[in-house]
Amino acid sequence: MISYRKHKVLVAPLDWGLGHATRCIPIIRGLLMNGHEVVLGAEKNQATLLRQEFPQLKMIPLAGYNVRYSRSGPFFALKLMTQLPRIYVAIRYEHRWLAKTIVAEKITCVISDNRFGLYHATVPCFFITHQLTIKAPFQWAERLLRSINYHFINRFKACWVPDRAEAPGIAGVLSHPPVMPAVPVFYINLLSRFVVATVPVKYDLCILLSGPEPQRSLLEEKILGQIGSVRASILLVRGRPADTGLPGVPAHVSIVNHMPGKQLGEAIQQSELIVSRSGYTTVMELLALQKKMILIPTPGQTEQEYLADLLLQAGLAIMIQQNSFELATALAKAQQFAFKRQKVQLFDNEKITGLIEN
Repeated sequence: MISYRKHKVLVAPLDWGLGHATRCIPIIRGLLMNGHEVVLGAEKNQATLLRQEFPQLKMIPLAGYNVRYSRSGPFFALKLMTQLPRIYVAIRYEHRWLAKTIVAEKITCVISDNRFGLYHATVPCFFITHQLTIKAPFQWAERLLRSINYHFINRFKACWVPDRAEAPGIAGVLSHPPVMPAVPVFYINLLSRFVVATVPVKYDLCILLSGPEPQRSLLEEKILGQIGSVRASILLVRGRPADTGLPGVPAHVSIVNHMPGKQLGEAIQQSELIVSRSGYTTVMELLALQKKMILIPTPGQTEQEYLADLLLQAGLAIMIQQNSFELATALAKAQQFAFKRQKVQLFDNEKITGLIEN
């Protein structure tokens, strides 16, 4: 029997919505189950969510990239491009932060979910991403983004991809690119914090709001304006773990700012239909629970548009653009749609130590 050392592991997710933090939850559980010590690096909503899931773990404040997003989908990529110099400064900052933190906290392993600066010369560092291909409107732009992406990924010991090893997997060309990074790439199957359970149906519809601002709030405003005319039992989860106030809603709607993982997993399984963004973490979790999905890509996010269309073509979800979304129409469409179910293989958290030692 192979005996592995016990590590003190820093886990740090990117501050791009909550998906990077939530998909780290099964990774963290696996580390703890295998006897490793875990320290978390995050701030704001990501830190709030992880504290709720793991109140016993030490949280070290780590500034995010704090990317500002356009209110208009067509200008999303342009606004992001203008912030690249500031993102690069943030990457350099977190690289220096990591060097100090490794010494201060005696860190022996680092797991970075899409944070490019968390690599180190002597401590093994692992990079989690499902986007080896970063979608762009033009092929030359995709090649340029791949070059930048791999420039950083190749500084890590290995790259972990949450998808099936067999192409096209769930994420298609996003996770199965024509050209691979130079470092080892391990496909770790899908990540989900939820446990499958048999529960009675309570809600006709569960609406999961998530993703970067201001688009999260813009979609919320649109849905709140339409929700009163839909006669169905609805649960609305706002994706705002740090908020305390709630907007007013009709009597047939239950609304919460946030639900811890166990409660959210149960609520999703109590729902006939899910409306959500097509962020990859959300998609992984809904596929794991074999739920019927209506996906609304974040305007301008080519990755979410590509993924939603991929799932539509596979018969696994309905895709509707935000600017044309009408809740009543979407529900009527879902009644006529022949949803397919696909069994997926999940990350085996018992094997996390083997990944670290690979």
